[in-house]
Amino acid sequence: MSVAIDIIVTAPCWDQQAGLDELTQSTVRECVAQTAAPLAPGCELSVNFTDDSTIRELNAQWRGMDKPTNVLSFETPGPLARRMALGDIVIAHETVAREAVEQDKSFEAHLTHLLIHGFLHLIGYDHQTPREAEEMEALERRIAAALGLNDPYEGSEPVAEASSKGKSNGDV
Repeated sequence: MSVAIDIIVTAPCWDQQAGLDELTQSTVRECVAQTAAPLAPGCELSVNFTDDSTIRELNAQWRGMDKPTNVLSFETPGPLARRMALGDIVIAHETVAREAVEQDKSFEAHLTHLLIHGFLHLIGYDHQTPREAEEMEALERRIAAALGLNDPYEGSEPVAEASSKGKSNGDV
């Protein structure tokens, strides 16, 4: 099963990021393979690579949190197997870069993890309860390992319960 990906770069800070298209494509392919999600044939999603200013506005509007975040996912409503559009993933460059340094990870490894996290939200995974968080994090770890990456949660606490407003998810 393949997913068509519309990659949108809306901030010049992403211009220096070589291989963004291939990284996104290979990450989504592995997510699809590892989850075996019942996707509609020919479905698509969009990934918007933006900046902190833009994601802050979206985070305030959709989650009631007036601050930048690393990733937001906007799931298209309806049964997964019938959705031609899975939804949108939005990722902020400055936050990804800052967190990668703070977590002693490469930018590409952290970005890949955020793509995985965002995609899983689009197909129905969440981390609002400890049980959901454990399930989602285990799947994130498995996909990361399949892509040759270290455990994205190594050395960190499990995802805490998060409040959300609307149908968006964010904050890894």
